[in-house]
Amino acid sequence: MKKIVLVCAAGMSTSLLVSRMKKHAEVMKEDVEIIALPVSEAGSVASEADVILLGPQVRYQKSQVESIAGDIPVEVIDMRSYGTMNGEAVLETALQLIK
Repeated sequence: MKKIVLVCAAGMSTSLLVSRMKKHAEVMKEDVEIIALPVSEAGSVASEADVILLGPQVRYQKSQVESIAGDIPVEVIDMRSYGTMNGEAVLETALQLIK
């Protein structure tokens, strides 16, 4: 199972995006766990994640999250995909980063 972690300011603004990503994962028959949490909690799950995606509103903390994540890919979610809650596009990006 692949673990995708979405990080935002408070962990709530990404909940809709997470549900849309999960729906697309079901269609793709991908075995994934997707969670959202505030950037302040990123360190608590970083070692268990396969990829960490940051909401555009916390992009300025990318280097901080990268230092916690080590070799785990960290990327900022495309602003358009985030704004339109395009779970399909964000999931595809996450899966590409894992490979």
